[in-house]
Amino acid sequence: MNRREFLLSGAAAVCAGKVPPVKPPLAEFGYRDVDFLPDRPVERQVRENHALLLALSEDSLLRPFRVREGLPAPGSDLGGWYDTYAFAPGATFGQWVSALARFYAITGDPATRAKVARLVEGYGATIDPEGKFYINNRFPSYTYDKLVLGLIDAHEFAGDPQALSILQRATDAALPYQPLRAMPRQETPVLHNEDFTRHCWDESYTMPENLFLAWRRSGDARYLALAKRFLYNDEFFFPLARGENVLPGKHAYSHVNALSSAAQACLVLRDETYLRAARNGFAFVQQQSYVTGGWGPDEHFFPPDSGKLAESLTSTHNSFETPCGSYAHFKITRYLLRITSDSRYGDSMERIWYNAILGAKPIQPDGRAFYYSDYNFDGRKFFDPDKWPCCSGTLPQIAADYRISAYFQDSRGVYVNLYSPSTVTWKRAGATYALRQTTDYPNKSNIGLDVTASSPAEFSIFVRVPEWAEGARATVSGRHESRALRPGSFAEIWRKWKTGDRIELELPLKVRLEPVDALHLNIVAVMAGPSVLMAPPNTTATRAQLLAGTGLGLKSFMDIGDEPYTTYVRVTG
Repeated sequence: MNRREFLLSGAAAVCAGKVPPVKPPLAEFGYRDVDFLPDRPVERQVRENHALLLALSEDSLLRPFRVREGLPAPGSDLGGWYDTYAFAPGATFGQWVSALARFYAITGDPATRAKVARLVEGYGATIDPEGKFYINNRFPSYTYDKLVLGLIDAHEFAGDPQALSILQRATDAALPYQPLRAMPRQETPVLHNEDFTRHCWDESYTMPENLFLAWRRSGDARYLALAKRFLYNDEFFFPLARGENVLPGKHAYSHVNALSSAAQACLVLRDETYLRAARNGFAFVQQQSYVTGGWGPDEHFFPPDSGKLAESLTSTHNSFETPCGSYAHFKITRYLLRITSDSRYGDSMERIWYNAILGAKPIQPDGRAFYYSDYNFDGRKFFDPDKWPCCSGTLPQIAADYRISAYFQDSRGVYVNLYSPSTVTWKRAGATYALRQTTDYPNKSNIGLDVTASSPAEFSIFVRVPEWAEGARATVSGRHESRALRPGSFAEIWRKWKTGDRIELELPLKVRLEPVDALHLNIVAVMAGPSVLMAPPNTTATRAQLLAGTGLGLKSFMDIGDEPYTTYVRVTG
C-alpha cells in the first residue's frame, strides 16, 4: 500500500468506526531522560533557542502587560508583533515561559529556573481583576491560551510555587473577554471589545488542549469545564468524526493545532468521537500535503486533488508556516502515535523533522524569524519582515520537544521513534537501563542501538520501520542471520537484554519520486529515505536522471543556506 492509499484507507476506516477502543497510551519519557549529541542540528537548535530566551530583557517581555494595565513599565518595547499596541502584544510571552521551563527540565540550569520564576512573578504583578490588558486586544483567546501553557509548564517543569495561583487570577481576568463558545476565525479583525463574543480574528478553538492539561496538572475543575466549553464540536470535530472534510478555506496552522484538543478530549473524556475527529482531520491534512510533510500554502487549506498544491509552486513563496506548523504537526502525530501505536504517525513526524523544522533559520537577537518554508520553483530561505512573529514562540518549544518525541514506553518495553544520535535512560523494576543510538541517518542507512543494563531483564525494544523502507532488516548482538522487518510498523525485538547487546538496523535509502498531486504527475520531488532532495531552481530532468541523482546538485533542506532551490522538478521526456 502506498502513502496515498494508506491515507485514504485510514480515513475510510475511521469513518466506518473501525477505531480500536481507547486504551492507555504509550508514555512519554521525561525531558531529562533523552540526550542528543551536541554537534547535531537537533541539539544545536536547543542551545540556540535556550541562549536566545535567556538573553531577552525581562522588562521588555513584561512591558506590554504593564503598560496596558497602566503600571510603571521600565525598559523598551521588544519590537515587531510583540509591542504593546502592535499586532499581537505579548502573545508569545507564555510560549517563551513554557520553553524556558522545558529547557530547565532538560538542563537543570539554575539561571533558567530563576528566570522562569522572575517572569512568572513579574507577570502576576500585572494582573488586574478587570483584565485591562485585553481591552481592544484582537487576540484575547490566543494570548490567554499561551499564558495557560506557560504557567502550567512553569509549575510542572520548573517547580514554580506561584504559577498555579497566578493562573487562577489570570483566568479570572481573561474570562470576560472570551467568547461563550469556540468561534470560527474571521479574516477581518474587529477591535471593539463588545464584538468579541460574535466575531474576531482569534483562535478560541485551540484552547481546550491546554485547559485539559491545566485540569490534569492542577485538579481545578474549572479548567475542565472551560475545556469542554471551547471544544469546537458542531463546526469542526463532529463533522470530522463523521468523515466530512471541513478543512478547505480554514486557517491551516490553527486548525491542525486544534486537532490536539480533540486528542486531549479523547484521553480525558474517553470519547472515541474525538479520536475519530483527530485521525480523520489529520488524514485530510496529509492528503493535501507537500512531499516535505508541510501543508497550507498561504496558511489556508483547499480541497484535495484540486490542483492547488501544484499551482502554489508558482503563485506563492509562503508555502508552509514552518515553526508553528511543525509544532502543531509534532503534537498531533505524537498524540496519535501514543494513542494508536501506529508507526506511520512517526513517519509523518520524521518528514517534517528533516525536511522543514531542522532546516529553519535560527531566530535572530533582533527578532527576525524564519516563518515560511518556500516550495516555489524558485525558492529561498528568508526571514519574515515582521519581528517576533508567532513562529518565534513555537520554534523554542518544538526544539525542546524533540526529546519527548524520540522515544516512548509501555509495560512491554521501549519504542524507538526518531533516528538521531542520542541516548534514552529509564528504570524498570528497580534497575537502570539505557539505549544509545549511533547513526549518520538520514545520510546513511545503518542505525546502531546499544543496550546498557544494571541488571539483565526481559523486555521488548520496538523499532520504527518507515513505510518506504522496503528491504529493512535487523541483526541482534552480532548474529549472522538477520530478520526482515515489515515497513509501516514498529518491529518488536524481545529478549533478555544485558549490557553489550546491540541491534543493528538497516533502512535502505532507495531513491524514489513523489508527484506534487494526482493531477500533475510530471511535477515530482526526489526522495531518499525520509529526505527530500532539493534541486537548483527551475530544474528540469528525465526520471532516469532524477533517480540517478548525479550531476543535479541535489541537497537536503538542512544543507541549504542562502542559495536558491526548488523542492519540485519538472519531468521531461
